[in-house]
Order: sequence, then C-alpha cells, then structure tokens
Amino acid sequence: MLEIAVQMDPLERINFAGDSTFALMLEAKRRGHRLWFYTPDQLSLEGGRLTARAHHIDVFDEPGRYYALGEATELDLSSMDVVLLRQDPPFDLAYITSTHFLERIQGRTLVVNDPGHVRNAPEKVFVMDFVDLMPPTLITRDRAAIERFRAKHGDIVMKPLYGHGGAAVFKVTPRDPNFGSLFDMFSTSFREPWVAQQFLPEVAKGDKRIILIDGEALGAINRVPAQDDIRSNMVRGGAAAATELDDRENEICARLGPELKKRGLIFVGIDVIDGRLTEINVTSPTGLRALKRVGGPDLAVPLFDAIESRLKALRAAG
Repeated sequence: MLEIAVQMDPLERINFAGDSTFALMLEAKRRGHRLWFYTPDQLSLEGGRLTARAHHIDVFDEPGRYYALGEATELDLSSMDVVLLRQDPPFDLAYITSTHFLERIQGRTLVVNDPGHVRNAPEKVFVMDFVDLMPPTLITRDRAAIERFRAKHGDIVMKPLYGHGGAAVFKVTPRDPNFGSLFDMFSTSFREPWVAQQFLPEVAKGDKRIILIDGEALGAINRVPAQDDIRSNMVRGGAAAATELDDRENEICARLGPELKKRGLIFVGIDVIDGRLTEINVTSPTGLRALKRVGGPDLAVPLFDAIESRLKALRAAG
C-alpha cells in the first residue's frame, strides 16, 4: 500500500463527473493505496520540514457521494510515497511557491509532475521550444509588435500567457475595431506578456487533446467548439468525441515524448489543431474521464503503472 497525498483545488469546486484528478484517486483506491487531500494554502515549511494540514479521503464514483473526509491532521509530506501536484492554474507566484516547497521532498517522495520542471515549463512558454510544430506565435506586451504580427498573419487569437480553461481567449481580425479596447483591457488585467497566435479556422472541426504518459501518446479526444464559440475547452461548452492520431500527430508526439520523459513530466496533455501544436499542458492536465466516457481507454491505469514504476526506480536509486 502506498501513501499518496493529493495537492488540489477545494473539493467544492471540483466537477467530479469530468475531473482527471478524481479519476486518479479512484484508481489509487482500486489498487489499495491510502489517499490524503490538501489544498496549497495548507502547506507549511518550517526549517527543513514540509507539512500540510491534510485529511484522509475516501472516494466513490457515485453521484451525490463522491468522497468522505477524515479529521484534519498535520502530515509530513516527506513521509508520503507520492504527492500528486494537481491544482489548476493560474500559474502565479502562489503556484510557483508551492513548486519550490515540493522540490524539498524530491528524492524521498515522488512528486507528479516533477515540481521543478512544472515551474520551468509553463504551458504557453515551454511549447515555444518546438516552434516548427506550431502556428506562428508571438508572446509580448508591445502593441507595435502585435500590430506587425496582425498585418503579417491576418486573423489572430489573443490569450493570457498564464490563463487556463479557455478564459479570456479572443479572436481578432486584421481591421477589428475592438482591438484597441482589447489591448487596453489586457494591459490593465495582466502584468505579464500575453500570447498572439495565428487563428486556425480548422478549430471549428476540433482541437485534439492528446494524453502522453511518461512520454508515450496513449489516447486522444477531439474537442469540438460550440457553434458560436472558437474555444473548444469542455468547461466552455466544447463537446468531446472519440478520435485517432494521424501521422502528423504521431510525429509531434514522437518529438515531444523524450523531452517530457527526461523532465519527469509523467502526465501531459498537448493540444493540436489541424496538425499544429498549440499548448503543452503540464500543471494539471485533463481528459481522462472524457476519454473513457467516449469509449477510449481508462488511462488512469497506465498512468498509475508509470507512477509506481518511477517510484520503484527512485527507491532503487536511493
């Protein structure tokens, strides 16, 4: 039996029917492991000791009764076999601080995904290591640079650099009268640069979420936007459909896989539109429940196989 702590968002915010973290917890329970739950604000670092005010949690795949919590207790995270780093973005200083905390127990405890590499691979920046696989993309706050990019590429998408779930994603046309107001809104709302990316009309046919486990592509869903939206995220009304990988998508996965594996990014979701890579999701990838719901494999099983294999290698090296 493994002791597994899950760092995640508050339970009252979880959509259990579609949540990948919940899928992982159900698989952990199936294997006889013991689960603990805590949120990032319950972490404490005193001296060299990292603790969390955590609850033992039992999980059930039963609408109306998804979980049961035990009493809160101080949990020394270095005594855990595995910590699942699973809270959603925003990828802000609070998120970054939690990765620094969790790095202190690496070597004794397996943290999934590796917190240092999560910190160094934000979704919309890490992907720029593979620009030949992407649509034209610009990351900047400079209006003149965006104007030049629009003039060159026509319709573009603007989105926050550290956003998630399709929030604040806008399509901008070359002569869009809303561009000035949109630029002003982004300038006041976000201190960091934001992303301008060539708009891909084929998004209307779907944005493919491909799930890679320890560097291997094991499943995918096609997320089709609602008729009046460009965003395919399921939390924004996108519909999931079964799909297979084509030659181009297999090529993309073959390029990414070795780097993901090397970085300890065991659970990764990449987004591909019309054969072009748009994001590499490493913080809290989703898609496990949706893939199973459309008739695909239950990837929580090979994911936990990979976690247990990595833990075994960590213990052997230690």
